[in-house]
Amino acid sequence: MKLFWVFGGFMGLMFCRQTYGFADWNVTQDEDLHFSEINVFGFRNGFSSTPLMVGLTLIGGAAATGAVCLDGTLPAYHIHRGYGSGANSWLIDLEGGGWCDTIRNCIYRKKTRRGSSAYMEKQIPFTGILSNKASENPDFFNWNRVKVRYCDGASFAGDSEIKAAQLHFRGQHIWKAAMEDLMSKGMRYANQAILSGCSAGAVATVLHCDEFREMFPGTTRVKCLSDAGLFLDAFDVSGSRSLKNMFRRVVNLQGAKKNLPWTCSNRLNPNLCFFPQHVIASVKTPLFLVNAAYDTWQVSSYPRHHFQLKVYMHK
Repeated sequence: MKLFWVFGGFMGLMFCRQTYGFADWNVTQDEDLHFSEINVFGFRNGFSSTPLMVGLTLIGGAAATGAVCLDGTLPAYHIHRGYGSGANSWLIDLEGGGWCDTIRNCIYRKKTRRGSSAYMEKQIPFTGILSNKASENPDFFNWNRVKVRYCDGASFAGDSEIKAAQLHFRGQHIWKAAMEDLMSKGMRYANQAILSGCSAGAVATVLHCDEFREMFPGTTRVKCLSDAGLFLDAFDVSGSRSLKNMFRRVVNLQGAKKNLPWTCSNRLNPNLCFFPQHVIASVKTPLFLVNAAYDTWQVSSYPRHHFQLKVYMHK
């Protein structure tokens, strides 16, 4: 595997902001940790005041394959077609937005745009690596650019349901339905394709990177970009492993075990395979990792020396 790293004071956060708007991490007052990335699609960091607005596309027929959001509504994406030299190049961006790890949190989430397409914006601005302006996005401005909306709460990996609570955990089905729909719209003819994502979407990028590669013929150049998704399996300042416990609840509640990379789950407890650090070594597709050397959320949660050891040991 070809693995590329970018570390900087705030580089991962900067890239994530440019693509998604400003990301904040909130913890509910529940006893269970519940993180949520606030995506306001900001236009800062030098972006034009008139960004391209791209409409929402519902994936028709997805429900027939079980691909639905937490509340049972259709999954969706935003797409802007490429042209010229980028007509056969595709950039797929998986939206982030935390996870839901308890029935209570997921019930709350399904009444938001993180769990229902009924609450999603009808249009969003394409900025950063999704921008159509060569001055802002010289590498990808004329590619086919897609933002896949996140409405399952388990990084596009779940496959379960709780009928009593009317909760549908169908992230893996959403992933497949979105990719199949895009393939039918021309992605199958791509000369080159990139799968990217930020935060929870960056975790999904690592989990699905090799699956994405397998969708294309060998002649297609395929790479993956995981931006600010290196959540660490480490002790926090309280001496506990809060993130590990939360990921365990996410994986178990949403039935994600069977969808995690087998190259990890065949040697480790499957719950650990939701952590990118345990998966990246076995990813065969070229994978580019962008992560802040001083991630503001993780630095506040983990001892500094432990954080640095865990990050740099993979260089």
